Amino acid sequence: MENNVFEQMAKRYDTEERIELAKVIVKEVRSELRNSKSKSLIDYGSGTGLVSLELSDLVGSILLVDSSKQMLDVAVVKFSYKGITNSKVLYSDFTQETPELKADIVLMSLVLLHISDTKKILQELFNILNNGGKLIIIDFDKNDKIHHPKVHNGFSHEELKKRLSEVGFKSVEIKTFYHGNRIFMNQDASMFISSSIK
Repeated sequence: MENNVFEQMAKRYDTEERIELAKVIVKEVRSELRNSKSKSLIDYGSGTGLVSLELSDLVGSILLVDSSKQMLDVAVVKFSYKGITNSKVLYSDFTQETPELKADIVLMSLVLLHISDTKKILQELFNILNNGGKLIIIDFDKNDKIHHPKVHNGFSHEELKKRLSEVGFKSVEIKTFYHGNRIFMNQDASMFISSSIK
């Protein structure tokens, strides 16, 4: 992943559009986190915490993991002004090396499309989850209008289900929950939520 791109974006990352999109995602993920009060959540590729910090009231603890230190610095500032006490950050890129971590829930929101080896990252996340743990992925449905050398053009549900099963997830549910204008590389697109149990 091109860290420097995200490093440069960190300070101005929370645009109005991103905040609006995060609200849509938060609303969808909240229902996935019912009865998770005692659970630990890792937000992989958390950025500035736009999504996961809005979920901090639903879980026991949150670890925001990102390969951009600047993004995490912005997130840490949010902890104090939002009064969030159950969240920490970890500067790490699991595509390079995965530290010894365990969690009940892993959330990956609009991150998979930036990772070239999707099977490897899904395997790493599977290994981090406790037995019975849940992987929640939010991403874009496959979109033939998108062509970019560093970004997947979304994912087909069948393809992703197959990949999740291959790495060992027992049950996988995927559904499209939102259609928006110009939300994916300036193209109209839809987003899905995938929930998989280890």
